[in-house]
Amino acid sequence: MTDETEEIETVEHVSGTGIPVRGNDIDTDQIIPARFMKVVTFDGLGQFAFHDQRFTEDDEPKDHPFNEEQFRDASVLVVNANFGCGSSREHAPQALKRWGIDAVVGESFAEIFAGNCLALGIPTVTADPEQIETLQRYVEENPDAEISVDVEEETVTYGAPDDETTEIDATVDDAQRKALVEGVWDTTALLKSNAETVAETARSLPYVETGSAETGTAETETGEEAE
Repeated sequence: MTDETEEIETVEHVSGTGIPVRGNDIDTDQIIPARFMKVVTFDGLGQFAFHDQRFTEDDEPKDHPFNEEQFRDASVLVVNANFGCGSSREHAPQALKRWGIDAVVGESFAEIFAGNCLALGIPTVTADPEQIETLQRYVEENPDAEISVDVEEETVTYGAPDDETTEIDATVDDAQRKALVEGVWDTTALLKSNAETVAETARSLPYVETGSAETGTAETETGEEAE
């Protein structure tokens, strides 16, 4: 957001087709190998998501959902237990976001990974193993079926067009749900939307120097030009 008057974004609801990635304890090194973290920005990181699980050393494709055309436009990732464990690299959710993932539904998540997802506005929603297994199987059989994640109501609904829908009673961490629903998950946008309050607070602090736009010099709170 570049306009300080622009409203902050809330994430109350996410919907889209699903993609299942099976297996417990899938760590962040599997999500994005360390050698792809030598980037200045996160742009283009999505193409390397699950790279070593998707390709051989000779870059030959392996059998992996992220390689399957039927899941290419999916935006809801369905996983198993302890997803995102391992190192705390923020590149993992960044890679998933840039691949096209807007929400992750699973049995459980590593705490730091879930926090890094929240910073991008990606809900991490949990449900019991039996429901996740059923959902993964359904997505495999119905790749065009829509999955609807309601963050505020803590439900996951899925069903193919003209088919009966199934609703899962899911769980969203209380702090995460509050942040997403109230739009306070994006701290940068939150600061920009309260730019005048931030500036006023800065001016009230005796140890903060405020810049002069006309002279290009810095002034202290007393108005004296700083050396």
